[in-house]
Amino acid sequence: MKKTIAFTLAETLIVMGIIGVVAALTLPNLNSSTGEKEKVAKLQKIYSNLQDALGRAEAVYGPYEEWFINDGEDMDKITKRTFDRITEFLKYSKNCTISNNCNFTFDSTNSDGDNVRNSKYVIFLQDGATVGFSTFWTSHYNRYITDIYVDIDGNKGANEECKDYFKFNIRGDSKKLTHGIGLVRDNSTFTGYDSFWCATWIIVNGNMDYLKLGSDGKCPDGQYLQFGVKTSCK
Repeated sequence: MKKTIAFTLAETLIVMGIIGVVAALTLPNLNSSTGEKEKVAKLQKIYSNLQDALGRAEAVYGPYEEWFINDGEDMDKITKRTFDRITEFLKYSKNCTISNNCNFTFDSTNSDGDNVRNSKYVIFLQDGATVGFSTFWTSHYNRYITDIYVDIDGNKGANEECKDYFKFNIRGDSKKLTHGIGLVRDNSTFTGYDSFWCATWIIVNGNMDYLKLGSDGKCPDGQYLQFGVKTSCK
Protein backbone atom coordinates (compact mmCIF):
# COMPACT_ATOMS: atom_id res chain seq x y z
CA MET A 1 0.00 0.00 0.00
CA LYS A 2 1.49 3.36 -1.11
CA LYS A 3 2.09 5.86 1.67
CA THR A 4 1.13 9.51 0.92
CA ILE A 5 3.22 12.29 2.43
CA ALA A 6 1.45 15.61 3.04
CA PHE A 7 1.34 18.58 5.38
CA THR A 8 -1.14 18.49 8.21
CA LEU A 9 -3.74 21.23 8.54
CA ALA A 10 -1.87 22.68 11.51
CA GLU A 11 1.39 22.83 9.59
CA THR A 12 -0.33 24.51 6.64
CA LEU A 13 -1.90 27.13 8.89
CA ILE A 14 1.45 27.86 10.53
CA VAL A 15 3.13 28.37 7.13
CA MET A 16 0.31 30.64 5.97
CA GLY A 17 0.59 32.62 9.17
CA ILE A 18 4.32 33.12 8.67
CA ILE A 19 3.75 34.23 5.08
CA GLY A 20 1.12 36.71 6.26
CA VAL A 21 3.43 38.22 8.86
CA VAL A 22 6.28 38.58 6.34
CA ALA A 23 3.92 40.19 3.81
CA ALA A 24 2.60 42.63 6.40
CA LEU A 25 6.15 43.71 7.20
CA THR A 26 7.43 44.01 3.64
CA LEU A 27 4.51 45.25 1.54
CA PRO A 28 4.36 48.79 3.03
CA ASN A 29 8.05 49.28 2.30
CA LEU A 30 7.61 47.82 -1.18
CA ASN A 31 4.66 50.11 -1.92
CA SER A 32 6.58 53.12 -0.61
CA SER A 33 9.59 52.25 -2.76
CA THR A 34 7.42 51.78 -5.83
CA GLY A 35 5.65 55.09 -5.21
CA GLU A 36 8.95 56.94 -4.90
CA LYS A 37 10.30 55.37 -8.09
CA GLU A 38 7.19 56.51 -9.95
CA LYS A 39 7.63 60.05 -8.63
CA VAL A 40 11.31 60.07 -9.62
CA ALA A 41 10.51 58.85 -13.14
CA LYS A 42 7.70 61.40 -13.49
CA LEU A 43 9.82 64.35 -12.36
CA GLN A 44 12.69 63.30 -14.63
CA LYS A 45 10.30 63.14 -17.59
CA ILE A 46 8.83 66.56 -16.81
CA TYR A 47 12.32 68.02 -16.47
CA SER A 48 13.31 66.57 -19.84
CA ASN A 49 10.17 67.96 -21.51
CA LEU A 50 10.71 71.41 -19.99
CA GLN A 51 14.33 71.42 -21.08
CA ASP A 52 13.30 70.49 -24.62
CA ALA A 53 10.59 73.18 -24.67
CA LEU A 54 13.05 75.84 -23.53
CA GLY A 55 15.49 74.83 -26.25
CA ARG A 56 12.77 75.02 -28.90
CA ALA A 57 11.58 78.38 -27.62
CA GLU A 58 15.09 79.83 -27.79
CA ALA A 59 15.48 78.49 -31.32
CA VAL A 60 12.40 80.48 -32.35
CA TYR A 61 12.54 83.58 -30.12
CA GLY A 62 16.25 83.91 -29.44
CA PRO A 63 18.23 83.54 -26.20
CA TYR A 64 16.24 83.61 -22.96
CA GLU A 65 18.16 86.60 -21.56
CA GLU A 66 16.98 88.70 -24.54
CA TRP A 67 13.27 88.04 -23.99
CA PHE A 68 12.86 90.87 -21.47
CA ILE A 69 14.55 93.88 -23.05
CA ASN A 70 12.66 97.13 -22.35
CA ASP A 71 10.12 95.42 -20.09
CA GLY A 72 11.04 97.60 -17.13
CA GLU A 73 9.57 96.46 -13.82
CA ASP A 74 6.43 94.81 -15.24
CA MET A 75 7.00 91.34 -13.78
CA ASP A 76 3.56 90.12 -14.80
CA LYS A 77 4.33 90.97 -18.39
CA ILE A 78 7.67 89.19 -18.45
CA THR A 79 6.27 86.13 -16.67
CA LYS A 80 3.49 85.86 -19.25
CA ARG A 81 6.01 86.12 -22.09
CA THR A 82 8.14 83.35 -20.60
CA PHE A 83 5.05 81.24 -19.95
CA ASP A 84 3.65 81.70 -23.46
CA ARG A 85 6.92 80.94 -25.23
CA ILE A 86 7.77 77.79 -23.28
CA THR A 87 4.28 76.31 -23.08
CA GLU A 88 3.96 76.74 -26.83
CA PHE A 89 6.20 73.68 -27.06
CA LEU A 90 4.63 71.62 -24.28
CA LYS A 91 1.71 69.21 -24.47
CA TYR A 92 -0.84 70.03 -21.80
CA SER A 93 -4.50 69.44 -21.09
CA LYS A 94 -5.42 72.76 -19.49
CA ASN A 95 -4.14 76.31 -19.44
CA CYS A 96 -4.96 77.67 -16.03
CA THR A 97 -3.81 81.29 -16.08
CA ILE A 98 -5.76 83.82 -14.11
CA SER A 99 -6.85 85.50 -17.34
CA ASN A 100 -9.02 82.56 -18.42
CA ASN A 101 -11.01 82.41 -15.17
CA CYS A 102 -9.58 79.05 -14.13
CA ASN A 103 -9.67 80.08 -10.46
CA PHE A 104 -6.42 78.30 -9.75
CA THR A 105 -3.31 79.90 -8.31
CA PHE A 106 -0.13 77.90 -7.95
CA ASP A 107 0.64 79.02 -4.43
CA SER A 108 1.82 77.37 -1.22
CA THR A 109 3.91 77.90 1.90
CA ASN A 110 6.45 75.74 3.62
CA SER A 111 6.49 74.63 7.27
CA ASP A 112 8.06 77.96 8.27
CA GLY A 113 5.19 79.90 6.73
CA ASP A 114 7.32 81.23 3.87
CA ASN A 115 5.82 81.40 0.42
CA VAL A 116 7.68 78.86 -1.70
CA ARG A 117 5.75 78.96 -4.93
CA ASN A 118 3.51 81.66 -6.31
CA SER A 119 2.32 81.80 -9.89
CA LYS A 120 -0.90 82.64 -11.68
CA TYR A 121 0.51 81.22 -14.91
CA VAL A 122 -0.12 77.50 -14.64
CA ILE A 123 -0.74 74.54 -16.94
CA PHE A 124 -1.97 71.04 -16.25
CA LEU A 125 0.11 68.46 -18.08
CA GLN A 126 -1.55 65.45 -19.67
CA ASP A 127 -0.29 63.23 -16.84
CA GLY A 128 -2.06 65.39 -14.24
CA ALA A 129 0.96 67.35 -13.01
CA THR A 130 0.75 71.12 -12.67
CA VAL A 131 3.52 73.48 -13.76
CA GLY A 132 3.62 77.11 -12.67
CA PHE A 133 5.88 79.96 -13.86
CA SER A 134 7.16 83.06 -12.06
CA THR A 135 9.79 85.39 -13.57
CA PHE A 136 11.57 88.04 -11.52
CA TRP A 137 14.60 90.30 -11.55
CA THR A 138 17.37 89.58 -9.07
CA SER A 139 20.00 92.20 -8.37
CA HIS A 140 22.16 89.53 -6.74
CA TYR A 141 22.70 87.82 -10.08
CA ASN A 142 21.90 90.94 -12.14
CA ARG A 143 19.51 89.05 -14.42
CA TYR A 144 16.00 87.69 -14.82
CA ILE A 145 15.31 84.27 -13.38
CA THR A 146 12.22 82.18 -14.01
CA ASP A 147 11.18 79.76 -11.29
CA ILE A 148 9.23 76.78 -12.57
CA TYR A 149 7.18 74.95 -9.94
CA VAL A 150 6.14 71.37 -10.54
CA ASP A 151 3.47 69.57 -8.53
CA ILE A 152 3.67 66.03 -9.85
CA ASP A 153 0.23 65.00 -8.60
CA GLY A 154 -1.58 68.18 -9.50
CA ASN A 155 -2.14 69.47 -5.98
CA LYS A 156 -3.94 66.30 -4.90
CA GLY A 157 -1.27 64.81 -2.65
CA ALA A 158 0.72 66.01 0.33
CA ASN A 159 1.51 69.38 -1.27
CA GLU A 160 4.84 69.39 0.52
CA GLU A 161 8.28 70.38 -0.66
CA CYS A 162 10.39 67.44 -1.77
CA LYS A 163 7.49 64.98 -1.53
CA ASP A 164 5.29 65.97 -4.42
CA TYR A 165 6.34 69.43 -5.59
CA PHE A 166 9.68 70.67 -6.77
CA LYS A 167 11.30 73.67 -8.39
CA PHE A 168 13.54 74.26 -11.39
CA ASN A 169 14.65 77.60 -12.76
CA ILE A 170 15.98 79.33 -15.84
CA ARG A 171 18.99 81.59 -15.46
CA GLY A 172 20.11 83.71 -18.35
CA ASP A 173 23.75 82.76 -17.91
CA SER A 174 23.20 79.01 -18.15
CA LYS A 175 21.12 79.01 -21.34
CA LYS A 176 19.25 75.98 -20.04
CA LEU A 177 16.81 74.86 -17.42
CA THR A 178 18.81 74.35 -14.25
CA HIS A 179 18.26 72.13 -11.26
CA GLY A 180 21.46 72.66 -9.33
CA ILE A 181 23.98 70.87 -11.55
CA GLY A 182 26.98 73.14 -11.66
CA LEU A 183 25.91 74.62 -8.33
CA VAL A 184 26.82 71.55 -6.29
CA ARG A 185 30.15 69.83 -5.99
CA ASP A 186 30.94 66.20 -5.40
CA ASN A 187 30.95 65.51 -1.65
CA SER A 188 28.45 68.36 -1.06
CA THR A 189 26.19 67.21 1.77
CA PHE A 190 22.43 67.22 1.40
CA THR A 191 21.53 69.52 4.25
CA GLY A 192 17.79 70.05 4.14
CA TYR A 193 14.49 69.93 2.35
CA ASP A 194 14.11 72.56 -0.33
CA SER A 195 12.09 72.14 -3.52
CA PHE A 196 15.04 73.19 -5.71
CA TRP A 197 17.71 71.06 -4.08
CA CYS A 198 15.43 68.04 -3.80
CA ALA A 199 14.78 68.32 -7.53
CA THR A 200 18.53 68.47 -8.02
CA TRP A 201 19.03 65.36 -5.92
CA ILE A 202 16.39 63.41 -7.85
CA ILE A 203 17.67 64.39 -11.29
CA VAL A 204 21.30 63.68 -10.39
CA ASN A 205 20.88 60.57 -8.25
CA GLY A 206 17.55 59.09 -9.29
CA ASN A 207 16.08 58.55 -5.83
CA MET A 208 14.29 60.26 -2.93
CA ASP A 209 16.46 58.81 -0.19
CA TYR A 210 16.60 62.21 1.52
CA LEU A 211 13.18 61.24 2.90
CA LYS A 212 14.94 58.53 4.92
CA LEU A 213 17.12 61.02 6.79
CA GLY A 214 16.65 61.27 10.52
CA SER A 215 16.32 64.45 12.58
CA ASP A 216 20.12 64.59 12.64
CA GLY A 217 20.22 64.74 8.83
CA LYS A 218 21.80 61.29 8.55
CA CYS A 219 20.79 58.00 6.96
CA PRO A 220 19.85 55.09 9.25
CA ASP A 221 23.46 53.89 8.94
CA GLY A 222 24.65 57.16 10.53
CA GLN A 223 26.10 58.69 7.36
CA TYR A 224 25.19 61.84 5.44
CA LEU A 225 23.96 61.83 1.87
CA GLN A 226 26.58 63.44 -0.36
CA PHE A 227 26.56 64.27 -4.04
CA GLY A 228 28.98 62.02 -5.91
CA VAL A 229 29.93 60.13 -2.73
CA LYS A 230 27.03 58.61 -0.81
CA THR A 231 24.01 58.90 -3.09
CA SER A 232 21.70 56.46 -1.33
CA CYS A 233 20.78 55.49 2.22
CA LYS A 234 21.17 51.80 1.33
